[in-house]
Amino acid sequence: MTPRKHKSARKKKRPFGWQLLKLAFATGFTVSVLAAGWFFLTPSGNEYRYMLADSLITTQHREWAKYIIGEKALRERVALYVKQFEDMGEERDTHTIPTSPDQGDPAAEQPEKLTSIEEVDGEGYHGYLLTVRDPKKIRLVVPNKRGRGEKVSSMVKRTGAIAGVNAGGFSDPNWKGNGFKPIGLVISQGKIYYNGLGSNNSVQIVGIDKNGKMLAGKYSVDELMDLGISEAVSFSPRIIVNGKGLIPNRSQGWGIAPRSVMGQREDGAILFLLIDGRQPGYSIGATLYDAQEILLEHGAVIAANLDGGSSTVLVTENGEIVNKPSSKSGERYLPTGFLVFDDPDAVEIPNIWAGLKPSEIDAGKW
Repeated sequence: MTPRKHKSARKKKRPFGWQLLKLAFATGFTVSVLAAGWFFLTPSGNEYRYMLADSLITTQHREWAKYIIGEKALRERVALYVKQFEDMGEERDTHTIPTSPDQGDPAAEQPEKLTSIEEVDGEGYHGYLLTVRDPKKIRLVVPNKRGRGEKVSSMVKRTGAIAGVNAGGFSDPNWKGNGFKPIGLVISQGKIYYNGLGSNNSVQIVGIDKNGKMLAGKYSVDELMDLGISEAVSFSPRIIVNGKGLIPNRSQGWGIAPRSVMGQREDGAILFLLIDGRQPGYSIGATLYDAQEILLEHGAVIAANLDGGSSTVLVTENGEIVNKPSSKSGERYLPTGFLVFDDPDAVEIPNIWAGLKPSEIDAGKW
């Protein structure tokens, strides 16, 4: 009689690697649940969540923010900031500057230079501060050809400027705009080069009057002309007025992004702050609150936001780019730039929008 074969009562052991895999999965799952709980259910998590959403809102992927805070909250968040930015431009600025800004002792062997650049660093960001000691040396420059914007480096080389930064915003359909259709007003040498206000009576502007005093906030065209505006673009928000910051904390600083901000000290010197961003390991960007605090530390009594993001650029003589623009294609084509000259009155800046209506400009046509 043939004996039956019995199966072993002992179970076959799983490989050790399998046990590690299960442990890793369980650990990862637990960490994910805890992280999600922190992200959605705690005050600090909510603060981080909304800052992340704000950062996305400033990019071409604005709609992604709805996956973090919801579509309704996204609409409400944008509307809230629009209202806040409008309110931040209402208070009338009363700061004054010397009639003739101090340019150093002419008799000194080494008088202070017109411009200087210093690096600025903070939590997660790196940038540059351009100081222009005589505000009357600044001109708003526009492209020299119709149909397309111009890179600031090209503007600097073409005009022989000492330095230049990006200025106002522009219509940018699908984030592929040609940089030729500005938003709002463009004023150079006291003349209106472009008026896209339509039926709006007033607009937020950033600029300089004929005496070198910086103007920023909400103004009508008539008010600007009465104030003797010289150079200006439309942008917002104003973040410092009469020596005080308007943004209360970092969580209300409109997210983390590359920044371009313009300010002025009591002595008349203009400060251009350029913060790089969207480049992990180098600089992810800064909030407007960060920019505000940097400028307050450097003596700004007024300051306002310029077009940032992929437009942020700082250029020196011969078109040398100082910072690292975040755009994958490098420097962008823009409608306006604030440029610094030894002799600004000798610079010719033709109005390329003369005779053109805003409705006649195709912002996406290259």
